Amino acid sequence: MTDTAQVTLEDIREAAARIEGVAHRTPVLRSRTLDALVGAEVFLKCENFQRIGAFKFRGAYNAAARLSPQARAAGIAAYSSGNHAQAIALAARELGTSAVILMPEDTPRSKKDATAGYGAEIVTYDRYTGDRVAIGEALAAERGLALIPPYEHPDVIAGQGTAALELIDEVGALDALVAPVGGGGLMAGSATAVKGLVPGARLIGVEPEAGNDTQRSLAAGSRVAVPVPRTIADGLAANIPGELTFSINQRLVDEIATVGDDEIRAAMRLVFERLKIVVEPSGAAALAALVTGRISPVPPRVGVIVSGGNISAQRFAELLAD
Repeated sequence: MTDTAQVTLEDIREAAARIEGVAHRTPVLRSRTLDALVGAEVFLKCENFQRIGAFKFRGAYNAAARLSPQARAAGIAAYSSGNHAQAIALAARELGTSAVILMPEDTPRSKKDATAGYGAEIVTYDRYTGDRVAIGEALAAERGLALIPPYEHPDVIAGQGTAALELIDEVGALDALVAPVGGGGLMAGSATAVKGLVPGARLIGVEPEAGNDTQRSLAAGSRVAVPVPRTIADGLAANIPGELTFSINQRLVDEIATVGDDEIRAAMRLVFERLKIVVEPSGAAALAALVTGRISPVPPRVGVIVSGGNISAQRFAELLAD
């Protein structure tokens, strides 16, 4: 899948109609302190308030709802480090079917428990030695399940793009949108929505320093793999961009910034202390790039997608301890 036309602004609008009343229309938060720190008007699209605590529910539900009745009844399979797992589990429950999720053994316990809590069966693997795509495809084939991957799927990408669509609908045209990049689905959907509505806006992706596969791929002009990243931003620990997501991001994304784990921790602390919200490391990455000067020049009106808030109280305290 390499044709960027597979995901359009109209697809995203149709996804928005499909998820309306099921997914939350998440709030956009402002902070004068944050604006002063950055030197711009900053609009935080808070997907930590989405169902399952992350943007992933948008794409998961859109894709699951698009399955044929027969495929849906047979059950859904997915592979995920956590947020897509929970999203598929909840989408399956909402649509009256079952889910089997392949998860890394080292996935945070809170995410495993939440996935199981939505009724899904969990199968684990070692992310550092196993190929989750191959394992996931074999699992789905063996059990006769419809496989919905976390980002490499046009309906998933279209669903993720609804977050940016809502943001622009609420605050108007932006000079730039900053979003985290793991496999690239959120960025691909966001870029499609924003460029379709505000063609002159800058699209800026953010990756962990230890996992800058998309940054390297854009520089090389083709998909580049890196060692499996070891970062506190476990949701961004992809080691190679998706084929479909990269084809979209290569065309639409203007730049990629990277941030270190300490910068992510500082952004988590900032929004906790100033906006009183809890954000997981992956969810704080985009804001971290903005407040630490990794993005220059800073656009006058900038949207930031805070992608999720799935983190246990214990882990949150550990990461923010002095």
